[in-house]
Amino acid sequence: MQTEAEVLTDHNELICSTSIERIVTGRDAALSLIEILIHKLDDISRLTSSIGGDVAEHWAMRQGHSFDCWLMQPVDKAMPVITRNIDRSIWRDLMLKSGMLTLMDAEARSQWAKNLEEGDLPAISEANILGTFEQLHHNKQDFFERGIINVFKGLSWDYKTNNPCYFGKKIIVNNLVKHDRWGFSLNWGWRRDQLADLERMLFLLDGKTIPDNRHDVTIRLMDFIRDNPHQQVFEDELFTIRYFQKGSGHITFKRLDLVEKMNDIVAKHFPGMLPAK
Repeated sequence: MQTEAEVLTDHNELICSTSIERIVTGRDAALSLIEILIHKLDDISRLTSSIGGDVAEHWAMRQGHSFDCWLMQPVDKAMPVITRNIDRSIWRDLMLKSGMLTLMDAEARSQWAKNLEEGDLPAISEANILGTFEQLHHNKQDFFERGIINVFKGLSWDYKTNNPCYFGKKIIVNNLVKHDRWGFSLNWGWRRDQLADLERMLFLLDGKTIPDNRHDVTIRLMDFIRDNPHQQVFEDELFTIRYFQKGSGHITFKRLDLVEKMNDIVAKHFPGMLPAK
């Protein structure tokens, strides 16, 4: 996975050498064939109905598995929905390959996914793909810094005084783990997302390849806790994480040079607000 988004090269190539022209041409050809298929299915349905064989909605469905199929709806009703579904999948795939999602924190990725499902999608075209990813590429530093700030707000913000605090050598978080008679286990949810985001931002600052989400720090921590249910200290190249029965975790940074880089970005966004280091 790329640490930065390699989006466009001289307007000829898109992410991972994928051809924009091939995507657009393939999409348009597929939609044309789908429209032809809908007309053909309608013709066949009319024929079978005329000879007493019922319509496609009945004979084409598995018994007990009846559901609405857009291919058996009128073209003017079906094609806008099918087009949107295909375009949504293409945008999702392009965004994934662009590397832009790695620059976003969990909240931003969730909002992007929601917009993809519920928002107005631009049609897949060469102009729209180029325009969208050129803009994303132009704003990639903002995406990255916004991710740092959101992680910072979640992990280093004193909500009792409503004041931001620099990332120090160690941060203390609540609700990281839970403890019962069988030992410790990792909590899932927003705290887990924050820890994964923190690791990803540190890797990006270090110019390193980001771990696959199947092997990020939360997965490794979960595996460690599962295999060592009565131990209380996890360690890797970036963190030492000590966790306690009350659920809190003390996260000590091993790379203070990367912490300083995070603090520089924080100070840029909160000038004059932060206490002395």
